[in-house]
Parts: sequence; structure tokens; C-alpha cells
Amino acid sequence: MPGSVLRLGLVNDAPQIFISVSGVCVNSNSRLCLEQLVKLHSPWDRTRDGAFVTNGILLCLLAKYIGCYIDDTQRRALRGASFFDYRKMTVFRCQDNCAERGYLYAGLEFGAECYCGHKIQAPNSSESDCNMECKGEKGNVCGGANRLSIYRLELSQESTRRYGSAIFKGCFRRPENVTMALPVGAAIANMSVDKCVDLCTEKEYSLAVLAGDSCRCGFPTPRFALHEREDEELCQHRCPGEEFESCGTEEYFLVYQTQVQDNRCMDRRFLPTRSRQLMALASFPGAGNTWARHLIELATGFYTGSYYFDGSLYNKGFKGERDHWRSGRTICIKTHESGKKEIEAFDSSILMIRNPYKALMAEFNRKYGGHIGFASQAHWRGKEWPEFVKNYAPWWASHTLDWLKYGKKVHVVHFEELKKDLFTQLKSMVLFLGLEVSEDRLLCVEGQKDGNFKRSGLRKLEYDPYTPEMRASIDELIKTVDSALKRRNLSGVPEDYRPR
Repeated sequence: MPGSVLRLGLVNDAPQIFISVSGVCVNSNSRLCLEQLVKLHSPWDRTRDGAFVTNGILLCLLAKYIGCYIDDTQRRALRGASFFDYRKMTVFRCQDNCAERGYLYAGLEFGAECYCGHKIQAPNSSESDCNMECKGEKGNVCGGANRLSIYRLELSQESTRRYGSAIFKGCFRRPENVTMALPVGAAIANMSVDKCVDLCTEKEYSLAVLAGDSCRCGFPTPRFALHEREDEELCQHRCPGEEFESCGTEEYFLVYQTQVQDNRCMDRRFLPTRSRQLMALASFPGAGNTWARHLIELATGFYTGSYYFDGSLYNKGFKGERDHWRSGRTICIKTHESGKKEIEAFDSSILMIRNPYKALMAEFNRKYGGHIGFASQAHWRGKEWPEFVKNYAPWWASHTLDWLKYGKKVHVVHFEELKKDLFTQLKSMVLFLGLEVSEDRLLCVEGQKDGNFKRSGLRKLEYDPYTPEMRASIDELIKTVDSALKRRNLSGVPEDYRPR
């Protein structure tokens, strides 16, 4: 394997060959290379550390165990993103989520909590203190009481738009009032991207802004919203401390997002007074309802509810999941229902619509692999997929048609447009919910829009699962929905839905 480094090691006390792929993934995504290796050497299994093993060969080591560390709820050892799962937490799942977001470290605590970070900011502890079994993985340790089992991620996601664990945001014009927009600043000798990112991470700001010889830190605000990117050529000014890096200028700033979590949109609660108006968040399954709930909760500060009860979502932080959908304590209620009686039970609704080709595949993955899992190749190539498309594709169309026909007050949101212009689309959703818009909260949401409800890019289908017959049928359904939207004086389906 060109560019690879081989060395001997042990897995489960047996000699193995370690193959480093660091030389393979140049200007690419290491996970894609990992996927290619797995395809070449399947069948494969994972070790405790998340390594991929086949026929006695360890193909890739995703993480290295560092040790047991003290954690303080007031001052975390790892200060990036975090998520909990009190039923299914595993070592690999925590590693994978942190790596997907570009963090260098992943830590597990209390058997169910996962914390990510760029630096370990706490002393280590005795290994015996990390003694709690993972909730979803018998035999493996996931920290302890106020103790973290920490791993260094060897294959954290890379791309040309990152610098280490920092995410490149772009080149932006200097804001009118720099001190108000970016409150912390410092002149740094031999300025480099790394030095500015380290400074802002240490000061616990989510933005590291390079302005020539100075570094400024802050959070996205209306004064510096990061919505109007400039040509990157305007920021091409060599860093004094690094010959091949750009550090921006006094007029055009280079911006990176650090691994510090922006907490301005993290508080959530139930409505202070029960609402008599029931607001639906309606969608066909697989159209992004869970993701939309995540965005709405962050943007409004209120829990969302559900027509159903899903314990796995409750365990992931959707506390409104346990409330009866008529309780009036949640800002809106998830539903996949269609039909006159079910729809007329709601006073108004946000209707989420997604490209059926994508929605059907997402729901098939959920049905056979869970909310962020995947269906197996056997399911895709077996009888399950054709039967699923036959039954679910017509429902995709009838679901939208029913809500347009029977809904009392309907606000249509296209999944693809929400992804493309989250700030504008989410702002319109908050206004439709009857709430005042906090632009600071919306800008905070933009920085952590994915949450923990995005499938990893690790597993992709190698072929188009749709037959010509399936496509012909689905294309006709798209035309029907497009016409129905236009009859309501709404914009039709986005371009990428339309039959080609």
C-alpha cells in the first residue's frame, strides 16, 4: 500500500500488523480512505479502540487510549461538544461523534456521557477510578463518577477547510466596531493560525479571527454574523510565524471556528404557561423532523413534543418526548400522521418536505439501523427495499397533499433550503411559532447545527438503489406535489427534486 507505514503490535494479546493510512489520505477525507480500506479487506470487525481488524490484520487505529482523568462539572476537562445516551453509549460511538466534528480527544464518563475537546484541561487520575461499564457495550469501560476515560483520535476528520481541529469559516471584511464585535484581542509575536486558535480556545471563545499581526476572539453576533464571505484572495497575507499560512489583514479577517461550545443557545425548558394552541411539526418519515426539532429547541429555548414516544430520543435530551402531545407544555409536536382527522387536531403546522429520493433512503436506514445507523447491504439488496419503496413512496406524496388540504394554517419548509440558508429559514420558523427572534441564538445554532442527529459519512452505498421503474413512479409523485404547492401560491419543489 503506497505511503503506508507498517509496524507490529498486539490486539487481544495476539500479534497484529498495524497499517498507518496517514500517507494515503493527502488532501482528502481520512474516513473515505478508511472506507476504501474496509471495502478492500472485508469482512472486518472493530476492536475496543475502534480499530478495524480483518483476518488478523489491524487496518486502521481510530483512537489511542490516553488514560483516566478527573472531570469537574463546573470546569470540564474536555470543553467541546457533548452528548449523552443512557442506554446505548459505546466507546466507538463517542469516538466517532467527536472525530466527525474534528476534535482531537473523546472522553466517556458515568457509562453514558461523551465529551469532546481539543485539549485535556485536567489532571489524570488512577485507572481504578474509571470503573463504570458502558451502557451499550458490556465489558468496556466508559469512565466513572466524575472521571473520564479519554482517547486521542488518530483519524479525526480532515479536509482542506480545517486547520487541525479548527473549522475554516472564510474571509470576512473587518466589522465596523471591532472591539464590540470581537471583545478579546492580542498582538502575537510570530503570529500563526495555531497560536490564534490556541489563544481563543484558552479564552473559551468559539471564533478565532486572524487580522494580520493580531488575533481577536469572540462569538458570532449581528455585528459579525459571518454571512457575507469575501474572496479569499483578499485575506492572503503570510503569517509571520508560518511561511505557508495566511493570517488575514487589518481590513480582511480570516476566521476559524474553535472547538469551544457556544452556550448561548443551550438552555431549554418547558413553556412557562400551557398553550391552548397545538402546533404540529409535520413531516414524512426521513424528512429531517428530528433535526428540525433540534434546531427549534436551540433557537427558541423551549422543548418540542411528539405525537409518539421514542425512548431513544428522550435519552438523547428531547425531554418533551415523555409529555402527552396535548399537554401544551411544548413549543411544537412532531408527527408523521396524515389524514383529515389527525391533521385537524392541530391548530397550525410547520410542514417539512424533503426530496423523496433522499427521504426514502433516510427512513429505510432508520427503520433497519436506528436514528443515526444504517441498513445492512442485505436489506438494500434483498426484498425489503423494493417493498419499502412500493409502500412508502406514495405516502411521501399523500402526506404533503393531506397537510396542504386539511391543515388550518401551514408553513412549508423544504429540508434542502433549511440546510442551505439555515439562518433565514429558521428565523421564519421561529416567527411562525409566534416567538420573538433572538439573532444571537440563531447565530449560536449555526455553529452547532448538526447536533448528534447526523449519520456518519463512514458508510455509503456503492450503487444507485433506485430502479428505472421506481424512478418513473417517484418522478410522477414529485410532479403531483409540485403542482399542489403552486396551487397554494407557494414555491414548488426545489430544483434538485424535479425529474431530470
